[in-house]
Amino acid sequence: MKNVKYAKCVKCGKEYEATPHTTTCSCGGILDIVYDYDYIKAHFTKDDLAKSQEWSMWRYRPLLPVEPDSPATPLRVGWSPLYKADNLAKELGLKTLYVKDDGQNPTASLKDRASAMAVVKAREAGAKTIACSSTGNAASSLAGNAAAAGIPTYIFVPSRAPKGKVAQLRIFGATVISVDGSYEDTFELSKAAIEKWGWYNRNAAINPYLSEGKKTVTLEIMEQLNWQVPDFIALSVGDGCTIAGAWKGLKDLYAAGFIDKLPRLISVQAEGCCPLNRAIMTDTPWQPMEENTLADSIAVGVPRNADKALMAIRESNGLVINVSDDEILAAMRLLGRTQGVFGEPAGVTGTAGVKKALENNLLDPNSTVVSVVTGNGLKDVANGIKAAGEPMLVRPSMEELLKTFEANGIHP
Repeated sequence: MKNVKYAKCVKCGKEYEATPHTTTCSCGGILDIVYDYDYIKAHFTKDDLAKSQEWSMWRYRPLLPVEPDSPATPLRVGWSPLYKADNLAKELGLKTLYVKDDGQNPTASLKDRASAMAVVKAREAGAKTIACSSTGNAASSLAGNAAAAGIPTYIFVPSRAPKGKVAQLRIFGATVISVDGSYEDTFELSKAAIEKWGWYNRNAAINPYLSEGKKTVTLEIMEQLNWQVPDFIALSVGDGCTIAGAWKGLKDLYAAGFIDKLPRLISVQAEGCCPLNRAIMTDTPWQPMEENTLADSIAVGVPRNADKALMAIRESNGLVINVSDDEILAAMRLLGRTQGVFGEPAGVTGTAGVKKALENNLLDPNSTVVSVVTGNGLKDVANGIKAAGEPMLVRPSMEELLKTFEANGIHP
């Protein structure tokens, strides 16, 4: 990989060759992929992108840590729509708002980006099997992308994982282990199993390439905005891999000369599980928390990508916002009603954070904001119904329909 220099530990600074098997530093720190930006500048331009017909995350291959001859994954991951959300912006009292709907990816979440990268690197490593632990979305994204590539998977999920996500896993042919415990218990069991059987590790805390896949969401946002940098990008945060990857993508674009400034990040967590935001708010080291939120995809009490995530928030002079489960459910309704975008609870947490930041005067109403919807609402139909309510039940007669409308204050 001529575009990559090496992998570097974010804790101690030790450097490693960026091989497909590269995992963590000997000190226990997470590694970061370091690029040769002079080489990238000489071989990759905005004009190249303007001419590209590769409408997936692989249009950014010169900014990704993959071998030039490595085939792309079979499923089309990336190039999800960026909507100018005028209806929602007006309701919130915000000048300009965009919604990046990553629920449009093949398995309906942003985590397809990381899993597609994992599949490519597993192939480069000659691996026969891939495994991971997940609260749900990483699992289903790995199972789907690996199935398309003909690679078997072993997936470890907490028993609380929504049935929609477990259904995806089973449909994609994964061997699913439902762990009767927390996400931390699930992670530790997967780690032990991966070490015992030598499977390729898709866990974000171990594999430095996953945030490189996730960073493509901000590469796309900047290109879709014609390289005009917004003031803020809002993201829901769990283990920290998504916000870390988003920031890495922005820094890569800046270093390669594609953008001339960097936006600020808005890190949004659930009040019932916010170890990273709490660390920023109190200016103390992060501490584990219980996982008390219905937003299962970000219910991570022991975040495995804490170092990179906290660095991203601090480097970007970011905002940290915690939202209640009720505020998350309200955001599901609001986003659906105003923009026709159905996000799962964790998927709309970023939008809930934008609303709360405006209400608390933490965000200038004249700002330009991008809110990333990280997962589709059909993954968690139970909470979708909880947010929106059950439909009206009527007997099949016009008289009964009129009575029901009257009782509910509906006047067609």
